[in-house]
Amino acid sequence: MKTITSRDNPAVKRLHGLATSARDRRQHGQTLLDGPHLVAAALDLGWPLRELVVSDRGLATIEIASLIERCAALPVTHLTGPLFAHVSPVDSPSGLLAVIDLPAPPAAQRFSESLLVLDGVQDAGNLGTILRTAAAAGLGDVLLTAGCAQAWSPRVLRAGMGGHFRLRIHEQVDVGRALRDYPHRILATGLGAGARELYDADLCAPVAWLFGAEGRGVSPEAAALATGTIVIPMPGAVESLNVAAAAAVCLFEQLRQRRAAAKDVYRPR
Repeated sequence: MKTITSRDNPAVKRLHGLATSARDRRQHGQTLLDGPHLVAAALDLGWPLRELVVSDRGLATIEIASLIERCAALPVTHLTGPLFAHVSPVDSPSGLLAVIDLPAPPAAQRFSESLLVLDGVQDAGNLGTILRTAAAAGLGDVLLTAGCAQAWSPRVLRAGMGGHFRLRIHEQVDVGRALRDYPHRILATGLGAGARELYDADLCAPVAWLFGAEGRGVSPEAAALATGTIVIPMPGAVESLNVAAAAAVCLFEQLRQRRAAAKDVYRPR
């Protein structure tokens, strides 16, 4: 274990760059996982780690110490508390970071199952939460347009809580090209003529779900691809749900319908 006490150390500068700069992450081809839960999720799914970084407080934590022992072959850098706070990507440092390589972009493919398309979702917390929800709902592919936050930034990874490792995440996507041959419905949420309530829609077949940025919604270019519009009924006195909540409601209503249909098929007559 190597201990570093100086902010001028090149390793500290590199870690700080990975925590704070999209350009540095692209330059090094790496990013940071923050916290023992996320590190454990990566290990459980066989995601390769490059290095562990631990604070004084982390070394004294049983959970973190056990993870360090589990990663006995990895280099471990020990930083003093103030230095760890300097390189941490979050306001409340967890005591453990892991360096991972940025994944190669998934191979282009013709999509045949349900997928999620995110158009200009810039809030890191919302994006990470949506990715976690997509993984929980069993989706395989998530497409992000150029206006979205960087999916593999430390803050998005933290909000995703391991969901990233179960998804194929396509970034900088030209949605028109990606969905050109999609054989199923493309649904956006919104109001207007022809919009159908979510709970009245048949969602048993695959769907490409379109969700837009907080505030402005789906861009006109992406909305033009939709073959239908879904509205989430809200009897309460609020204008709208945030994009992460809306995505969760839609994805799990689709899951509920598909499970109910499968049970009906196998029910004894």
